[in-house]
Amino acid sequence: MTPRRRGPNWAADLALGARLVFAGGRHGLLRTLLTALGVGLGVALLLASTSITTMVHARSERTAARNDQPTGNQPEASERTLLVAETDTVFRDRQIRGRLLQADGAHPPAPPGVTSVPRPGQLVVSPALAKLLNSPEGALLRPRLHQQIVGTIADSGLAGPHEYAYYLGTDQLHDSPRTLRIDHFGGGEPSTGLDAVLALLVLIASVVLLLPVAVFIAAAARFGSDTRDRRLAALRLIGADAAMTRRVAAGEALVGAMFGLLVGALIFLPARHLVETVTIAGFSSFTEDLQPDPVLATLLVLAVPATAVGVSQLTLRRIVVEPLGVVRRSAGRRRRSWWRLALPALGALLLLPLRGGIEGASGAFNQVRVAAGVLLLLAGLTALLPWLIETAVRRIHGGPVSWQLAIRRLQLDSESSARLVSGVAVAVAGGVALQMLFTGVQHGYVHATDQDVSRAQAQVMVPGTLTGTNAGQLVARFRAAPGVEAVVGVFDTTMSPVGVPADDHGERPRLLLRIGECATLRELATLDRCTDGDAFNAVDAQSTEQTAPDLPGRGGELEIGGEDGANSVRWRLPSALPTVPIRDDPGGGRASAILATPGALDLPALRGLEARIFLNLDRARPDSIEQARNVAAGIDPSAQVQILQAVQESERFGQIRRGLFAGVTATLLLLGASLLVGILDQLRERRRTLAALVAFGTRRTTLSWSILWQTTVPVLLGLALALALGTTLGALLLVMAGEPARLDWNSIAGMCAAAAAVVLLVTAASLPVLWRLLRFSNLRTE
Repeated sequence: MTPRRRGPNWAADLALGARLVFAGGRHGLLRTLLTALGVGLGVALLLASTSITTMVHARSERTAARNDQPTGNQPEASERTLLVAETDTVFRDRQIRGRLLQADGAHPPAPPGVTSVPRPGQLVVSPALAKLLNSPEGALLRPRLHQQIVGTIADSGLAGPHEYAYYLGTDQLHDSPRTLRIDHFGGGEPSTGLDAVLALLVLIASVVLLLPVAVFIAAAARFGSDTRDRRLAALRLIGADAAMTRRVAAGEALVGAMFGLLVGALIFLPARHLVETVTIAGFSSFTEDLQPDPVLATLLVLAVPATAVGVSQLTLRRIVVEPLGVVRRSAGRRRRSWWRLALPALGALLLLPLRGGIEGASGAFNQVRVAAGVLLLLAGLTALLPWLIETAVRRIHGGPVSWQLAIRRLQLDSESSARLVSGVAVAVAGGVALQMLFTGVQHGYVHATDQDVSRAQAQVMVPGTLTGTNAGQLVARFRAAPGVEAVVGVFDTTMSPVGVPADDHGERPRLLLRIGECATLRELATLDRCTDGDAFNAVDAQSTEQTAPDLPGRGGELEIGGEDGANSVRWRLPSALPTVPIRDDPGGGRASAILATPGALDLPALRGLEARIFLNLDRARPDSIEQARNVAAGIDPSAQVQILQAVQESERFGQIRRGLFAGVTATLLLLGASLLVGILDQLRERRRTLAALVAFGTRRTTLSWSILWQTTVPVLLGLALALALGTTLGALLLVMAGEPARLDWNSIAGMCAAAAAVVLLVTAASLPVLWRLLRFSNLRTE
C-alpha cells in the first residue's frame, strides 16, 4: 500500500506547472513565447537602466584621467613638463574639445590615448573627428584644422566613441593666464553634486520612467491567462485541490519569467553594441561601459520571477477554478474602490509635509519618502483604472455593431484591457508631473544674460597676443568673411600712472584702456560727439560705488602695457578728456575705462592687446558663424567665439532635460512594443470567437473597428485618470520645491498626443494579424 503523502509537495507541483507550459502544443509554445517576449522587453530596458551608473562612472574615470586643469601651484619648467592651452570650438552644434600642447623638454607627459606629444604642426584627432574631417560635410571645418594628422586618440582618452577631440602640437605658447604648465594628466577638483531641486528631478524621472516598465512586466506575466485558467480547471476535475492549483500556476509563471529573463538578456547583449551608434545631445558611450550593476542586476533577476508569481497568485484570488470551469466569465461583484483611493491618498500624505522644504542648494530631503509617495500615487492609478473602466462601460448601451461588440467585451472582461493600458497611463501621468516640475523650476536655471542679440549675434575674444599694427587688419579679416554683415572691434590693455610706486605686494594700480573707432566707442559709452583723435573717461553713472579710474592730472603721463616694465609705451593724457556714462556692450559687459580712438595714441607701437570683436551675422546663411570661427582660428587657435543669447540654460539642468527626453523615447518604444504583444495575445485567445463571428456573417471591417474601440475606450479613460493624478502629483512636487502650482497645457497636450499616437500605431500594426485570424480555419480543434 502506497503511503499517503503528508503536506504539499512544492517541488512536484512547481515541476508540473513547468511541464504544462510545454504540453499545450503549438499554441502553448506561442503563448509562452509571447509572455517571454513581453517580459523580455521590460527586462532589457531594466538591464540598460541598471547600467547607467557603471556607464557614467566609466565615462567619469576617462575624463578625470585626461584632466589638464591642475589645482594648486603649477610646477616649474623641466624636462617632464608641458604647456597646455584650451582651444575648444564648435562646428554646427558639435562640441569639439581641443588642446594646444608644447613640450618643455624631452620627456613630457602624454595625454591618455596618445602615445606621444605631437610635434609643432602635427595633429592627433579622435576617430569621430577624423571621419568628419574626411567627409564632404567637414570641408568647412578643415580650414580650422588643416595641420597634418599623425594619429588618432585611443578609447582610453575619449569620453565616448562619438566625441570630437584633438591635440595640436605647437611652439607658440608662452606663460600667460590662459596657458597652464603641467607635469601629469589627471586629478583636479571633484565635480560638485546636484542641488536639491536637480536631485529631485533625477529621482522623479527615475521613478516615472521605470514604473511603466514594471507595470508591463506584470501585465506580460498574465499573457494567455484564459487558457491557463481553463487548464487549472481541468486539474481540479482530476482531483487537484485549490492549493495545488495555485502552486501549479506558480510553476507556470516561473517558467514564463525565467524565459523572459533569458529573452531580456538575449535582447540586451546584442543591443548594447548599438549604443556606440547613438548620440543624444552630444553624449555617447562605448559598448564596454554598458554593464549592469551587479547588485541591481541580481535584484532584477530575483524580482522578475517574484513579480510573475505574485501577479499570478493575486489574479487567482479574483476567480474560482472549479472542475466544471472557471467562474470569471459570469458577472461578478463590483470592485471595491476604497482601498484603490487609499493608495494615492497615502502617497499625497507622504509628500504634503515636505512642502517648501526643497529649495535649490539648501540641500537634503528624504529621498526614500519622496520615492515612496510618488510610487503610491502612480500605483494608485494602476489600481483605479480597472475600477474606472468597469464603472464607465457598465452604463454604456446601444450604438453601431462594432461599438456594441467592443463595449460588451469590456463589460465581460475589462481587466485585460486595463492591464495593457495601465503602463501607458502611468507614463502619461508621470510625464505630466515631470513637465510641470521642469516648467515650474526652470526659472532658477534659465537666466537672462543681458546680451543684446539685436546689436550683435556673436563675439570673438582674442587673448593678449596682438600688436597695434595688426589690430586694424583683424577687423578687416572678419569683415571679409562670408555672412558677416557688420564688425565692431575693441582692443583692450591696461596702463599705470607714471611715477606711482607699487604697493606692499609689488603691484601698481592698473587702469583699463579700450581702443576703437568712434562707431565702436558708441557701443561702449554714450557719446555726444566723436572724431578720430578723441579720448573719453567712461564711468558707470548707475553704480553706487566709485568705479572711475584714478587718473593723473590733465596732461599727466601714463604707461601703457608692459606690467613687468618691458614693451611699455608712454602716453600723455589729453588735456580735453570729457567724462561720459558707459553702457552695456552687445555681450552684456560693462566696465569703467579710458576710451581712446586710434588717432589719440601711437597704436602701432602697442603690444599685448586683447581683442573683443562683435559680429552682426547674416541670419539667412546658417554657416556664417562657421566662417567667423574659421577666421578666428586663423588669427589665434585659442581665440574664443561665443554665440550671443538673450537667455542661457544651466548646463546640468540641460543635461537632465536631455536625458529625460532620451528616457521618455526609450519608454515610449517599450510601451508600443509591449502593447502590441499584449493585443496580439488577446487576439490569439479570441481567434475562434472572431472566426465564428465571420462565419455567421459579421463583416471584417466591423470587427476591425471593434478592436479599435476596445483599445480606444480604455486609453481615453486611462488618459483622463492620468491627467487627474499627474497634475495632482505635479502640483505636489512644485509645492515641495517652493514654487506655485500651475498647469503647463502645452506639455499636457504633447504627452496625450504621444500616448494617442502610440495606441493608434499599435492598433494599426495589429490589423494584419486580426485579418489572418478571421479565417475559417481557426474554427478547427486539434
